Amino acid sequence: MLALATIGFAARPTLAATYYVTVAGLGGEPDYEQRFTQLAQDADRVFKASGAAGAVYTLSGNTATRARLIETLQQLAKVATAADDFVLLLIGHGSFDGTQYKFNLVGPDISAEELASLCNHIAAGRQLIVNTSSASGGALGMLEKPGRALIAATKSGTEKNAPVFARYWLEALQDTTADVDKNDTISALEAFQYAATKTAAFYSTQKRLATEHAVFEDTGKQQPVRVADKASGEGRLLASITLVRFGGAQQTITDPAKHALLLKKEQLEQTIDRLKYQRAALAPDDYRQKLTAALLELAKVQQELDK
Repeated sequence: MLALATIGFAARPTLAATYYVTVAGLGGEPDYEQRFTQLAQDADRVFKASGAAGAVYTLSGNTATRARLIETLQQLAKVATAADDFVLLLIGHGSFDGTQYKFNLVGPDISAEELASLCNHIAAGRQLIVNTSSASGGALGMLEKPGRALIAATKSGTEKNAPVFARYWLEALQDTTADVDKNDTISALEAFQYAATKTAAFYSTQKRLATEHAVFEDTGKQQPVRVADKASGEGRLLASITLVRFGGAQQTITDPAKHALLLKKEQLEQTIDRLKYQRAALAPDDYRQKLTAALLELAKVQQELDK
């Protein structure tokens, strides 16, 4: 199934868009086939319901082929602009031979090198690749790039058991408790923290040795980590990427009169987050002045949204 939501490739939104591509790879066994397909369908439904301008593409079953994935990403490269966001979600099995990572698809697999090349041609200024497959940590080095946030279900290519991370990643996008800052949106960082915590709890409850350790990297130049770090900047880009909206944020994003205000609000929140990360590098008075100005402007925008 190749699902297209909100707009087609030929139409362009007047404001920044988010393009979502979800791929449910080859299961190999009926249980995995069903599980991967269901997770992809859940992602398709959640992304479509979020109300953001853009498009949702979902590949699963017999359409989850290397050729179709390449075609979809090449099409996106023709329409995405630097103002847009791009999210690629990989659900399935992966392999790593010590040198090369491959994501398992119907027919020929696709390598991390190929995925990197395809995504490099997409102009979206903020990119997020969430790889929930086994051995997904083996792809991080090849996919790493400034402006691109990476999440992997495993810390390396040697963790080859089927992960459960994908289940909790999708759960995070549907559970309002994942919204830690209570702004009616779930960021990529909030989803990661939720899924990583739930994954660890799964192994603890089952009294099993954990065979997966989710990590992320979003500076484009450092080693993957498991927690955000203000000193290195890890987590800043993830925190700025909105995955889904609900409640008031969802209603506002679909209201043309308030759409621009909501985008401005999100930009101000991102500015405040960046200031918090940069606090150690700024003079105390400079930090307070910039933070106060951003908070006052945010309050004004929120007042306009609440009218």
